[in-house]
Amino acid sequence: MNTLNDLHKISVTFSNTEKMPVLFLGHGSPMNAIEENEFVIGFRDLAKTLPQPNAILCISAHWFTNGTKVTAMEMPRTIHDFGGFPQALFEVQYPAKGSPELAIKTKELLKPIDVELDEHWGLDHGTWSVVKHLHPEANIPVIQLSIDYTKSPQYHFELAKKLSDLRRKGILIIGSGNIIHNLRLVDFSNFDKDNYGYDWAIEARETINNYLLDGNFQPLIDYEKQSKAFQLAIPTPDHYLPLIYTLGLKDKTEELSLFNDKLVAGSLSMTSVKIM
Repeated sequence: MNTLNDLHKISVTFSNTEKMPVLFLGHGSPMNAIEENEFVIGFRDLAKTLPQPNAILCISAHWFTNGTKVTAMEMPRTIHDFGGFPQALFEVQYPAKGSPELAIKTKELLKPIDVELDEHWGLDHGTWSVVKHLHPEANIPVIQLSIDYTKSPQYHFELAKKLSDLRRKGILIIGSGNIIHNLRLVDFSNFDKDNYGYDWAIEARETINNYLLDGNFQPLIDYEKQSKAFQLAIPTPDHYLPLIYTLGLKDKTEELSLFNDKLVAGSLSMTSVKIM
């Protein structure tokens, strides 16, 4: 932030509002962007329960960086960061505006962490494939905050707390990933089977859901110390850490609810979280 004009724009753009909800969305396959299924319906039903935001800040599993960055361009590009899918998926554009003002505000809130204002990334599919179901007209500005892969889950939990002021500025904060996400063990032959999970996935889902609903977040932060089922469910942290950001933003008096709470193809979950 370099000028008084920047300060004025931020104060005008982000005036005080009622506290916004916080979400974790299990985004699953990129095909959810163009398919009609129960999870997409779940996202659309969710949208009906949410107030209209001034802007959206998304922490996506697909922007995993050395250090912390926030997108700061006026018009973020739609990133098709996947392969092997139908051409129709690559043709999807989500032309939401960015918000340099929100990027600056986010950078300020996260001090003393050095946050880079990024002009190159855009919106990856962890963001646009789900946000397009919440706001199909792409009429809400969207920015992304990256996940620093050099830091611990506890670090990310504490970092999220610094963003809490944004909730009273009309900013909808979304973590996007998958709580159970083991691509190496996906059973593609049972991809369409309803709520199909391996025994370890069923165990991990039940245990994690109980921790979530009980408000017992420390075992979820310390997931690497938990059972073998946890280790199979979370072999890498990229899709899991967006959940930690969502949990870090929960106030003690708020309710946490689950939706789209199903297993897919043995080793994935679409479980999503709403806090308000």
